[in-house]
Amino acid sequence: MAVKIKIMPESPESDLKKIEEDAKQVLEKTGAKIHSIEIEPIAFGLKAVIIIFGWPEEKGLDLLEDELSAVEQVSSTEVLEMRRALG
Repeated sequence: MAVKIKIMPESPESDLKKIEEDAKQVLEKTGAKIHSIEIEPIAFGLKAVIIIFGWPEEKGLDLLEDELSAVEQVSSTEVLEMRRALG
């Protein structure tokens, strides 16, 4: 599956590079294949980290979301999109 997830920092002052690196470690540890990472402006200086990655269809995402939410300076995570990846 191709999964797109939004990671929201605690504040506009949060270190997005640190969040990005920690999230990459969590994803790689769980076997995800990272496709891209983007920074998306939200509002009032707040920016979210958007990660698109490949994920085995038979594995659930709940534990992964919990692990990403536990990353330092992360307020919340949200799966924006999930679709079957063909090819």
